[in-house]
Amino acid sequence: MRAVPVALLLAASPALAQLDLISKFSSVVTHVSTPFPFFAGFDVEPVANLAESLPSHSWEYGAAAQALLELYDPSISVFGAKPFPIPTVSPDLIRGLKYAQEKIVIGWGADGLSPGDGSVGDPASLGVSAILLGKTDSRFAVAVKEQVEYILYKAPRFYNGAISHRADVPELWADFMYMVPPTLAYYAVDTDNSTLLQDTVTLCGSYRQVLKANLPPTISYAGLWKHINGPQSNDPGLWASGNGWAAGGMARVLATVMKAPSNLTAGWGDQATTKLTTWIKEILDGAVGAPLDDGLLRNYIDNTSGDGHGFGEISGSAMLASVVYRMAMLQPDVFGDKYLKWADGIRTTISRKDQQGNARVTAEGIVLPAVNPLGWLDKRPFVTGSPEGQAFVVLMYSAWRDCVYQGGCKLDVNLPKRHGMFRPRGH
Repeated sequence: MRAVPVALLLAASPALAQLDLISKFSSVVTHVSTPFPFFAGFDVEPVANLAESLPSHSWEYGAAAQALLELYDPSISVFGAKPFPIPTVSPDLIRGLKYAQEKIVIGWGADGLSPGDGSVGDPASLGVSAILLGKTDSRFAVAVKEQVEYILYKAPRFYNGAISHRADVPELWADFMYMVPPTLAYYAVDTDNSTLLQDTVTLCGSYRQVLKANLPPTISYAGLWKHINGPQSNDPGLWASGNGWAAGGMARVLATVMKAPSNLTAGWGDQATTKLTTWIKEILDGAVGAPLDDGLLRNYIDNTSGDGHGFGEISGSAMLASVVYRMAMLQPDVFGDKYLKWADGIRTTISRKDQQGNARVTAEGIVLPAVNPLGWLDKRPFVTGSPEGQAFVVLMYSAWRDCVYQGGCKLDVNLPKRHGMFRPRGH
């Protein structure tokens, strides 16, 4: 099939409506299987390449593997139309799985899938990939089973039963939410375990009970989570990336619950869907109501003091924008224009220069400024490429692309050339 150049059709009929464009061209895009059908204002491919090459820690590998899966093989992710039963696929054909296969180091205890430096949650970020890999290689199936059993039966617990993010003391991190609950939920469906799937939703609620900040409901950013509660690394701040990890993880759990076989969720699935939607909405409402810095969420979302901790940064901003796009597809009656306008604003900001005239996406694909991925209290913006920040931007693009396909999001039809609709040829 030969595709008609989009530019020629637009020149001939510049008033073509959004839905007409999607209906005319989505089949072409699907046919050529391009992961980059739409131009988001910046070239996503080099961003994705760095998301793949920069990681050096277990949680970074997990975030990158998930981002690559959603970008290149979205039908296999839980956000696909029919992710269950979990398919048997060759990792050689699935970029995200091939990547995870190379990064997983099978061990024991908390380090069942990767050395975690004392973390319960970080190695588990590779769990979904390991489950998929286990369909063709039993070593991964055994490893993820042992990882899940450690998490459920040996990891420390907080006073309310929440599983600790750390292996030596009970300590809850918002980051945990993107790593463990999605893996437990996916494993529950894979093993036909309704109780575990329901318990995973309860685990999300237990984390919210501890980490949701105790703020007056009249504050515009009420609903946001604190970063860490515990004796080692306690951080009561409203860290943007932490809120992104939490909302992103719950969105994956929600998609799993909503798309799981009905026999697994009979009698409780609707209530769980309502709870998860409410908890995600609390965080997104806080983000939408938060003060921005040069169009981006601040590293510590409520920090406008000028002490250096409140600089605008791309990591938390992009992750939370990605969650908006996912929720607009999962729960369109709840997440409408107000949320999409905010997410589009974040995406557009990333595509443009900052107040000093510097590009936020370099020619090499580095997206900046980011928070230091190894030092959330660092006052210096990180500008050499954050592994998780790169992955979050890829997640944002993939979610927006899928939302456009579904008809819930709009192409940037009114933006100037190279900030518009279909990705320019040669990129």
